[in-house]
Amino acid sequence: MSDSSTELKFYNTLTRTKENFAPISPDNVRMYVCGPTVYDYAHIGNARPVIVFDILYRLLRQVYGENHVTYVRNITDVDDKINARAARDYPDLPLNEAIRAVTEKTNAQFQADVKALGCLEPSSQPRATEFIEEMKALIERLVQNGVAYVAEDHVLFSPSAMNKRASGPHYGSLSRRPLDDMLAGARVDIATYKRDEMDFVLWKPSKEGEPGWPSPAGIAAKGRPGWHIECSAMSMAKLLEPFGGGLQCTDPLRNTFDIHAGGIDLVFPHHENEIAQSCCALGTQRMANVWMHNGFLQVEGKKMAKSEGNFVTIHELLETERFGGRKWPGEVLRLAMLMTHYREPIDFSQRRLEEAENILRKLKRVSDTAPEGEAEVPQVVIDALSDDLATPAAIQALSNLASEGNASGLKASLSLLGFDVSAVEVDEALINRAIAERLTFFREKDYAQADRIRDELLAMGVQLKDGKDPQTGERVTSWEIKR
Repeated sequence: MSDSSTELKFYNTLTRTKENFAPISPDNVRMYVCGPTVYDYAHIGNARPVIVFDILYRLLRQVYGENHVTYVRNITDVDDKINARAARDYPDLPLNEAIRAVTEKTNAQFQADVKALGCLEPSSQPRATEFIEEMKALIERLVQNGVAYVAEDHVLFSPSAMNKRASGPHYGSLSRRPLDDMLAGARVDIATYKRDEMDFVLWKPSKEGEPGWPSPAGIAAKGRPGWHIECSAMSMAKLLEPFGGGLQCTDPLRNTFDIHAGGIDLVFPHHENEIAQSCCALGTQRMANVWMHNGFLQVEGKKMAKSEGNFVTIHELLETERFGGRKWPGEVLRLAMLMTHYREPIDFSQRRLEEAENILRKLKRVSDTAPEGEAEVPQVVIDALSDDLATPAAIQALSNLASEGNASGLKASLSLLGFDVSAVEVDEALINRAIAERLTFFREKDYAQADRIRDELLAMGVQLKDGKDPQTGERVTSWEIKR
């Protein structure tokens, strides 16, 4: 059920204020989120924007209708890190074949991981290598408009040329950083062919054996795109097409989409450069009307880094016992993320996961008692999410619904937030037989087999609890559905 009368408010990084959200067209609300560079397992920090902006996607579908929201999340499959990983992992393959092997395997794992986190599949997941022609057309336009230039088989964007234009945004309008800070943040490449040290690469020549395509702007050598131009081209191709096709459209209103989102670390230089490219190519004041960014994540009180020994992937949390000595259900990871407001920094810890697991179990126990049939999400939950995705307030509202015994409203709310509310089927006879077999293994001191049975039941959603008979002192085991 949709209700376009609901008033949404989002914090806009571009204006530094919380604003009422007014889509360009309520019939097609359009959002773009920067996706993964597929060279390695996604880490837990990558999970945060995926989960946060899945909530945004679900809220927009709730308000405007499922068929009236377009969500694009790209896949970066051309990058120096991918090239290096391919050469390392597949040294016996030609580099292009090795790259394909890396990107296919890594993307498949990413899709499986985010599905386990309860995230809906976006409307579209364009791969960068499928939009090279669009990138080249965009680069050609920037050269024609005098804000980009060719130098030694590179094409570079000139922020200073952008700032000399009579109209349009100035470079730095999103990040609002002083020049010295931007120079430091951009990690600029000192190159003799640059006119200015702030100039950034739109296109660069490919080295021998690297992926390469015929270059734009009259360059003879084959080359490949820079990172920033990829997102500008893919967002245009996927979000502006219904309004006339990006570069062929002359209506400024139709060359802007509604929401662009990602992690706070992308504000500069990536999102700043996207704005520069898109606005200078299309002659618009804005690339997107609203820019939303989630805060940083640290693990157990420290910045996540391999050197700290706290670098954790989504896959490790889901499938191994590395973090806290156990595997964690995707729903628990999801709730642990949502317990902090998306713009605030988050400390991801074992204690947080345990707290999330306990909260989720209590909520599910009540929602499981709801009668069959659809129910509406209570307005208190919608109101919380409508206020800049205030998920902590929404979770508190869920706890209140549980306390009030509103099982149907709770079930609908959990579903909206991306949690599984399907009925749990229990074969009590099978469980009891498995427990009896496990107790036999304990008596025989075959602890490996006993642990195997425990893990198999846990995978079915059955949590075992061991104790002692107060009379005999013998081991006894009870069970419950792990919610």
